[in-house]
Amino acid sequence: MTSALLRSVFRSGLILGTFAVVGVSLVAMSFEATKERVDANRRAALLRSLYAVVKPEAHDNDLFDDVIKVSSPRWLGTEDAVAVYRARMGSEPVAAVLTPVAPDGYNGSIRLLVGIYHDGTLAGVRVVGHRETPGLGDGIDERRSDWIYSFDGRSLEDPGAEGWRVKRDGGVFDQFTGATITPRAVVKAVHRSLQYFVSNREELFDKPSDVGA
Repeated sequence: MTSALLRSVFRSGLILGTFAVVGVSLVAMSFEATKERVDANRRAALLRSLYAVVKPEAHDNDLFDDVIKVSSPRWLGTEDAVAVYRARMGSEPVAAVLTPVAPDGYNGSIRLLVGIYHDGTLAGVRVVGHRETPGLGDGIDERRSDWIYSFDGRSLEDPGAEGWRVKRDGGVFDQFTGATITPRAVVKAVHRSLQYFVSNREELFDKPSDVGA
């Protein structure tokens, strides 16, 4: 191979290598920029959902700075540790927002936010993730129906142990036409979240925040 040909091959390789490095750098920069926007959008969406169950005027702390992780597969529906966001006014506890999972939805797990006032009354419930059938099980989504609001103001005593079921099972909560499994799963998950909260209330508020730990 002549020296001129070697120089040409070397020059072509150098150019291709430079383009490859530049291309990889641009992709990495684009990924980081996109990831930051996605993370910011997720945080904003979560904050809107948190404020939907515990109104911002009800507390004066930053919910994202006052959060702990807890694990209770039996009561919270998942082997994974889940977040508990705590709302306070001054130093006084106002409410906690648990993030349980209803593992037995018709098409899989249903992720929830369950807001509970310190006195054990439900502040509100929202569905933040599901794969339930459109037109049937998706009535748990507040954008589809107002069914989820039927939990507002409830407690362990209201409607009592027997009432914490869908009507088909003898309880007080409506089921959907042609879809009982989905609301049944959500009712059970909310009930268990309440039971967990009432049994662990003081510990949930006393435990130091996991932020920065």
